[in-house]
Amino acid sequence: MESYGLSQEEIDWCMNKNILLIGFMGTGKTTIGQRLAEILGWTFTDTDKRIEELTGMSIPELFAEKGEAYFRQVESEVIESLRSSEQLVVSTGGGAVLREANREAMLASGLVVALTADAETIISRVRGDANRPLLAGDLEGKVRQLLRDRAGAYDFAHVVIDTSNKAVEEIVQVILAHAT
Repeated sequence: MESYGLSQEEIDWCMNKNILLIGFMGTGKTTIGQRLAEILGWTFTDTDKRIEELTGMSIPELFAEKGEAYFRQVESEVIESLRSSEQLVVSTGGGAVLREANREAMLASGLVVALTADAETIISRVRGDANRPLLAGDLEGKVRQLLRDRAGAYDFAHVVIDTSNKAVEEIVQVILAHAT
């Protein structure tokens, strides 16, 4: 795990704000986020679920009917709204980091934790999940291509944790140990 130079003062500030989980799909953001929120007594929120609530459409429907650009705009609005929130554990969509404004809003909103995993782990975790429109068709090829395309995209996070061979509780404890 790397801290990217996060000082204790910055950690204290983050703990009075939010914890934002970023990373490629299938890295465990939702599962880990729900458990982390439970332990902290904070509220868990998923940006994709917020988007679905705001639009009244599922993510695959949004992509099919309105396109990825529309989805990304709504996603940015949801992420920007986090700046005024406190004590949330937030699971973001895997592509949310692609916009500079989103990265800035995340960093201003709290402690940003990037969850990573190797391609094989991701493929096994997302196989059979119909709610992943970017993976329609050749799942393995698309995962590998998106991982290449997004190489370095999560590097702005305060903390980076590889979830490939770790249990949920172990990952949660690493986040808690770093953030408190």
